[in-house]
Amino acid sequence: MDHQPHDKLEGPTWRLVEVTDGEWAGWSKWDPVDDFEVYVGPFYCRRDERGVVCGFMPETKNRNGGGNIHGGALMTFADYALFIIAGGMEETMHGVTLSMNCDFIGAAEPGRLLTARGEVTRKGGTVVFVRGMIEDEGRAVLGFSGTIRRFR
Repeated sequence: MDHQPHDKLEGPTWRLVEVTDGEWAGWSKWDPVDDFEVYVGPFYCRRDERGVVCGFMPETKNRNGGGNIHGGALMTFADYALFIIAGGMEETMHGVTLSMNCDFIGAAEPGRLLTARGEVTRKGGTVVFVRGMIEDEGRAVLGFSGTIRRFR
């Protein structure tokens, strides 16, 4: 297997494009799509009066054995939100997650809109630190923080 140093990986040119129809009209999504995020999500983002917000409408496929949304689906949404928050929807954040910490605070149910908001706590040349919260109509579901290694 041929291994390349991470800072030399080449990938697609990711950008956010606005959705123009359907229930997510006015939100944005990745183009090209991230197949795994589409399978788990899909996930969206937009700006509102409070800043950047990410959205996820979990479905039956996202449930765990107890009927609530699986922690892995919530963590995937949190990882998506790390990158959106880090870039502020203004820049393409090409990089990898170095670390992510999650605190499960409450259960989430299928068919209820989950939102994620957060802030950049520090941004250096190649490393960005982010923290945030996933909520269900103002009720905390998952707190997260992470570090992203940006590629130039």
